[in-house]
Amino acid sequence: MAGMTDANEQNETEEKKEDPVRLYILDAVADGSHVSPNDIAIQIAKDRAKDSDPDDIWRKYMLAVKQQAKFLARAGRISILRRGKVIDPNKMKGLVKFSLPVDED
Repeated sequence: MAGMTDANEQNETEEKKEDPVRLYILDAVADGSHVSPNDIAIQIAKDRAKDSDPDDIWRKYMLAVKQQAKFLARAGRISILRRGKVIDPNKMKGLVKFSLPVDED
């Protein structure tokens, strides 16, 4: 039984270590929506903004959102879409949206 407990504790630890930006992405697509990286970056900025921050502070989160989206897509946890079709995460550029995993067929 000790082995089972160790595995469960390890899974719980991994979940606690989940990158906050990944959690925003997963939360945004959880209801089946197609969400742009800008929308996610704006939400992160709203949640973390100080009164003194400029209106475009969300731009500082764009790189992190895109990097974490690529990670999640490679892991099969989301799909990256361009014009409604799944694209290779390594070729992500331009206008894209994120969604729950989609079959490429």
